[in-house]
Amino acid sequence: MTSTSRRTFVIHALTASGALAASSLALSQTAAAPMVKDTDANAVALGYKADGSKTDTKKYPKYAASQNCANCALYQGAAGSEAGPCPLFAGKQVAAAGWCASWVKKTT
Repeated sequence: MTSTSRRTFVIHALTASGALAASSLALSQTAAAPMVKDTDANAVALGYKADGSKTDTKKYPKYAASQNCANCALYQGAAGSEAGPCPLFAGKQVAAAGWCASWVKKTT
C-alpha cells in the first residue's frame, strides 16, 4: 500500500489544473467567433461590407475591386480562409471577401 504525501498531492493537483486550463484555452481559441454583420454599429461606421463588391463607391471613392479583407494588412485570418479576425472588430470575424474604409495594402 502506498501512502500519498502532501507534496505529491499538491504536485498532481497543480498538474491537473494546468492541463485543464490549457485544454479550455485551446477549446476557446478553436471555437469560431461570430461574423461581423454589415449592420453592426462599428461596421456601419467603417463602411464594412461582407461582400466588398457591394461597397458604396460614391461614399468610399478609394475602394478598388482588387481590395478585400484577405489582402488587407489588418486581416489576421489564415491564407485561403473564408473568414478571419480583424483587430477593428474585436471578438468577431470578417469575411475574406469583405472590405472597409480602413483597408491597408498587405506587404509581403
